[in-house]
Amino acid sequence: MRRILSILFLALLCCGRIRADERPNIVLMLSDDQGWDGLSVPMHPEVPASKGQLFYTPNLERLAARGMRFSNAYCPAPVCSPTRISLQTGKSPAQLHWTKAAPAETGQKLIEPRLIKSIAASETTIGEMLRGAGYATAHYGKWHISGGGPGEHGYDEHDGDTGNEQAFKFQDPNPVDIFGMAQRAEEFMQKSMKAGKPFYIQLSWNALHASENANKATLAKYQAKMSGENEKRITTAAITEDLDTGVGKVIDSIDRLGLAKNTIIIYMSDNGSGGGGGGGQAGGRRSGLHGGKGGVWEGGIRIPFIIAGPGVEANSWSHTPIVGYDLFPTFCQWSRIDRSKLPARIEGGSIAEIVSNGGNGSVQRPNEGLVFHFPHYQGEGGPQSSIRVGDWKLIHFYEDGREELYNLKDDLSERKNLANQATSQAQDLHQRLEKYLAQVNAQFPTKNPDFNPNNPPEPRKRGGKNNKAPAKPGAF
Repeated sequence: MRRILSILFLALLCCGRIRADERPNIVLMLSDDQGWDGLSVPMHPEVPASKGQLFYTPNLERLAARGMRFSNAYCPAPVCSPTRISLQTGKSPAQLHWTKAAPAETGQKLIEPRLIKSIAASETTIGEMLRGAGYATAHYGKWHISGGGPGEHGYDEHDGDTGNEQAFKFQDPNPVDIFGMAQRAEEFMQKSMKAGKPFYIQLSWNALHASENANKATLAKYQAKMSGENEKRITTAAITEDLDTGVGKVIDSIDRLGLAKNTIIIYMSDNGSGGGGGGGQAGGRRSGLHGGKGGVWEGGIRIPFIIAGPGVEANSWSHTPIVGYDLFPTFCQWSRIDRSKLPARIEGGSIAEIVSNGGNGSVQRPNEGLVFHFPHYQGEGGPQSSIRVGDWKLIHFYEDGREELYNLKDDLSERKNLANQATSQAQDLHQRLEKYLAQVNAQFPTKNPDFNPNNPPEPRKRGGKNNKAPAKPGAF
């Protein structure tokens, strides 16, 4: 009898191990400064401008053909590092008090809030959640949220506490470390397979930074093809193709190792800067969207987003609005982590059912609608916040208190301001926005008593500096 019980016990252990191994591997690929129109893959079936005309990304076309595109996907912030910490924590940049990457502008009409620009040890990351659930975890490429780097926040393997400088270190034949990252990812997959563990890999590509470091052959191709064009646009197109080649290497590794049937691949960007236009408002115009990096019009926050893997319908679409911090609870659901174990104040909602249901359904989040809080100077319009509920979107500008209201179903390019016509919708969204920002204890810009309108400052758009200050209530 003891022998029979021992055999049954071993069998149960084996079954448990098999069930654990059946949990999907997850590979998240995050590009940098790549707009909605930054691929040769259309991001909306009815919007031709959602496909970039300059780019050649055949591997992302292949991924899209295998999976699902989200036409209404958003990054958590219109700039880099706030999106990155939001992805790690499942919380919005507004709650995290990290809403900008570049240094604060000085001498403006309003004083920008200071920020917490280092991920705290008290935050629970998706790496920690998945590693605690038995996953092997790796983060390669750009980290850019300090806190000691990925190794201090749940990642078994990583490239260290890296930032934008990482991109400039690598040139032909490994432009901005694209191919090196792909190789390290394959090696990590192999080790995880040998260990019998599911894996989570985040590939935070350095591209599109240091686009001048694209492979020489790729640069020559686009210099000939785009003769007379702006040099930045030429190098952006070149590094985009190199990045796509790296994406293809990752996909090929998954296929070659026999992992395709149990590996979910996600591709997205960290902000909607408009890769085709070199960033800013110009990029937004080319994509059919208004605005660009550093602003909460659609051009700054709407991004390419593709998911492929087991249970995902090939060449399918979802038009459900989603945001980057939805991935935290989604990954936890895929890895069978009980909802009760999720950290407090998570703001995302799982998109797992949408992915498995042909793109249909809605996301259940603690707060209705999607809020984007950017109380800073960087892009067009100065400090601003927006909220989207259904097809309606309101933008609030802090310098003068003005507001813009758009129906995105009818006016995706945000050209027809309906704030003075649909006043009830505007008032409702204003109240929802104000309530949400109070709930998350968001920080606001304050009046600059030394502002000199006759001596406006030159805007500064890049860089990084650690700042910290308490939240400022009642800024509406």
